[in-house]
Amino acid sequence: MLVPPKHSWIPGLPVLAFISGALFILAGTSILFAKKTRPVSLLLGGVLLLIFCLCFIPYQFLSGSNYMHLGEWENAEKELALAGGALVIAGCFPGKNENPLTRFLGKLIPLGAISFSITMISFGILHFQFAKEASTMIPSWIPGHMFWIYFAGVALFGSGVAIILRIKTGVIATLLGTMIFTWFIVLHIPRVVVSPAADMGNEITSALLALAYSGVAFVIAGVALNKNASNLST
Repeated sequence: MLVPPKHSWIPGLPVLAFISGALFILAGTSILFAKKTRPVSLLLGGVLLLIFCLCFIPYQFLSGSNYMHLGEWENAEKELALAGGALVIAGCFPGKNENPLTRFLGKLIPLGAISFSITMISFGILHFQFAKEASTMIPSWIPGHMFWIYFAGVALFGSGVAIILRIKTGVIATLLGTMIFTWFIVLHIPRVVVSPAADMGNEITSALLALAYSGVAFVIAGVALNKNASNLST
């Protein structure tokens, strides 16, 4: 998922996978304990955005795939959302004594919420394009499967548009984060628990991606609500 399939020609790819995994762990730990969070988040967001621009975009247009079909962009969109999330987190911390690289990457921070929102808009559209397939993820004890798929599609699409246009960002992002976190609890965790060992990795990845999207939405909400509170106080 980190790079497009046709980049398997890169020598030592399994080794790079372990190295990137270790770097993700270090980045997550740094963010969790607020240690050099801004530079680490900027570097993480910059690297993911670079992979999206230099690997995924050329791959989609040159690989012969149907680049007009949003489903073909799914992994690229996940990367874009995580890159946006890292930039959003970086924006929560002031830049002090930055080197030229982090100073340059800091200029990308305004793109964070937009990048994340583009993915949410795309996922909303995909909920309509693949409604029947997506409905199989909903537990059998929940009635009205198709209704919830369409509801989620509208919510994702509308939330992405609202965040980009800065329409009630705090409230909308809070609702978006709550919705996705509910999916994490109700849909993803049970799938991880009952999945066979062969599918466990994919299910855990999907669950953690949902948790990450939820977290990014809450950070966007927090930034917007704090900004509104500051404006009111002045």
